[in-house]
Amino acid sequence: MTNTAVIAQLRNNGFKDAKRVQASILSGLEKGVLTWLAKRMPAPVNPDHLTAIGFAAMILAGVFYASAPWWPAALLLVNVLLAVNWFGDSMDGTLARFRNKQRPRYGYYVDHIIDALSAVFLFGGLALSGLMSPPVAVGMLLCYLLLAIQSYLATHSLGVFSISWWKFSPTEMRILLALGNIVVYFKPVVAPAGWHVLFFDLAGVISIVCMLAVLAVSVVRNTILLYRTERV
Repeated sequence: MTNTAVIAQLRNNGFKDAKRVQASILSGLEKGVLTWLAKRMPAPVNPDHLTAIGFAAMILAGVFYASAPWWPAALLLVNVLLAVNWFGDSMDGTLARFRNKQRPRYGYYVDHIIDALSAVFLFGGLALSGLMSPPVAVGMLLCYLLLAIQSYLATHSLGVFSISWWKFSPTEMRILLALGNIVVYFKPVVAPAGWHVLFFDLAGVISIVCMLAVLAVSVVRNTILLYRTERV
């Protein structure tokens, strides 16, 4: 099937956007800030520009993590890039909805493939930084991608797109990571119970356990819900 035929078929089939669910700790405050920014965004700036800004910031964050062994101040610059990433990643969809210029298929696909690539750059940089053991960084990346896959499958199967898990969304995760960067800048190694370990390794293992718990609960809940919906 040619691209032209695929485009025609997609247009004829129509598209029903999934219901977005955002119930994180900072969701109310964040929505107000994003709406305020959208009202003041210069006309020449469009959602694609913001998506590119957010992606570029995450690539640079990975590069700066990798350069931290030779340039410790890079850790603090990562925090600036996390803020830039939040701006681009959160504002692109907000601006599209505010201007009523939504492209639900395009936006959904591009936004989430970029999220996956951004995670690769971020955790790849951490793995090269010496501030987190490579196995822990890979474990966090795998857990993140599994959670993302679960979310996308649930969106298609249930028609509900959950942006947060247990009151935590990417915004809260960026804040926690930024706080961790500050801690590591001053004290990269901690000694809980007298056992010396990299702070990011300790935080990473805790994050892996939490992500696996969220994944397990989500999979069991959605499987039961879909089974009851489609009894044979």
